[in-house]
Formats: sequence, C-alpha cells, structure tokens
Amino acid sequence: MPVSEATYRQLSLEDDDTVWELVCGRLREKPPMTQAHGDISFYLGVLLQNALPRNRYRVLANHARLRTSQGTFYVPDIAVIPASALLPMDQRVQELDEYAVPLPLVVEVWSPSTGRYDVREKLPAYRERGDGEIWLVHPIERTLRAWRRQGDGSYTETTYGADATVEPATLPGVRIELAQLFE
Repeated sequence: MPVSEATYRQLSLEDDDTVWELVCGRLREKPPMTQAHGDISFYLGVLLQNALPRNRYRVLANHARLRTSQGTFYVPDIAVIPASALLPMDQRVQELDEYAVPLPLVVEVWSPSTGRYDVREKLPAYRERGDGEIWLVHPIERTLRAWRRQGDGSYTETTYGADATVEPATLPGVRIELAQLFE
C-alpha cells in the first residue's frame, strides 16, 4: 500500500532508529553499512565542511532527504546544502530535513548492501533533479566517479584514481585528496 508524503515525514521524524527513504510511495529502510562506508562518509563530510564557510553551506551525512519526484525521497550519504536552502531556525526544529532544489554536491559511498541500488536508482534520480555534481566513492576500487552538470543540462563523467586530487566544480576552492580518503 502506498504511503503518503505526510506519513513519510511523520515516520521519519518519530523513528529515531531507522533512516527511511520513500520510493514511489513505498517505504525503504536504508540498510546498515560497512566500516569502510562509514569511515569514508564521515571523513569526507568533515573534509568538505572544514573547506566550506558555514555561513554559506552545510554538509549533512545520511540525513538530508532529497525529493526527486512526487512520492520519492532519497537520503544520500553526503549532501552539501546551500545556507539559502535552509529554513529559518524556528522552522528547522519542527520540519523534516528535505530539499527539492538542486544541490551543489551529492555523494554516495559504495557498499555491498546498496551499491547496485545506488547506481541503478539514486544516481540517475540525482541527475534528473539537476544536482550540480554527483559523486560515487568506491572504497574497494579506490575510485571516485564524478558526474558534473553542464550548461545544457547534460552531465560529463570523470573517474579519479586513489592518487588524484578532486576539485568539485560546484564548490570552488575545495580540494579532496583521495589518498587521504582511502587511508
């Protein structure tokens, strides 16, 4: 039975133990992740937040809900949120952390439990949303695949190896050394 967006929002705010996504009106629990997934997600989030001014950006790990279409909300591993997209604080304490606007950077970290699903379902949905840059970090292959939105709405794809330094086009001045990420 399909679940309404209102029910999804209420469940997500009330269930402290589960991270829920809503896919075409159906609830989907994000499964537990590997140690490598958690380590890379956390460290990349810290690197990004340390490189970005807090008055302009927030970096959220496994928390932001990205609305892709009617009835669908995905929770990426990392989302960079412009401060202009945040609700005023008095509203933030009551509302689900959700975003319909395209974001500068959305990241998924590959895990055995979600890898195929992320590539098949979530990454194409982020491109449909128009997110500026989308990354897939693969801890086993020690690679980062980046899709960058072009002026005509298409995306270019670049794969970086473990010794590369990645500079997101959407976040000038940010440099991520993959060797540190994969230590």
